[in-house]
Amino acid sequence: MKKIFIGSFLLACFFVSGQEAYFTVYNFSVADESVSTVYKLADDYYSKNKPEGVTVSLYENHFNDSGNNFTHSIVFSGSLDAVSGMYGGGQSEAWQLFITRINQHLESTFSSAMGTRIAGYDDGSEPHPIQRYYLLDVKDGDAFEAGYRKYHSAHKPDGVVVAMGNIIAGRSPDGANRWVIIGYKDFKSAMGGSDILRNEAEKAASEKAWDEYMASHGGVDVVRSGLRIQLGSW
Repeated sequence: MKKIFIGSFLLACFFVSGQEAYFTVYNFSVADESVSTVYKLADDYYSKNKPEGVTVSLYENHFNDSGNNFTHSIVFSGSLDAVSGMYGGGQSEAWQLFITRINQHLESTFSSAMGTRIAGYDDGSEPHPIQRYYLLDVKDGDAFEAGYRKYHSAHKPDGVVVAMGNIIAGRSPDGANRWVIIGYKDFKSAMGGSDILRNEAEKAASEKAWDEYMASHGGVDVVRSGLRIQLGSW
């Protein structure tokens, strides 16, 4: 992917259940005056040159801590064949021109990673552009994943999409090996959290199930959390 994408990191968000999904992700920083230009360059290129079978998404890293303070991310997601094929397809003149132009507007790169989506709930048929993300250090992957599936398959409120996956390469020294993303339709629900979308009976059932999950997942440390906004998807 050459200069623009060397060393960036983000989480992929996959919400289609029953299908294995792979991602590669890149984070970078853009000066304020170049944000609209970078979006236009990405839109112009990927509207005409989207890799077959691959979804390309551009995000703004809106709320973050000082150690996670890149401004933007780009995510490539799809099947193993589609994503790997994107990297093996060679570099066209259009790609070279795109990279040359967009590199002129980057302040810095941050990190990179690849991984898979393990579980997702909701088919993503409606936009959920406001997304809270969590990087986790999971001690027992099997126990965590079993509990995650049990909890979210029964207690995901309407108006929310959730996804969880792993990080195959590009793990930070902080120890994150799993990611979780919760997507919301607007800032109100993202700020209030899933409980504002539940009635009292649903809250009580969710809290009980959550306590059971916390007692059985084998140990989890939150390495980082933040909120990103989807700017575009192709």
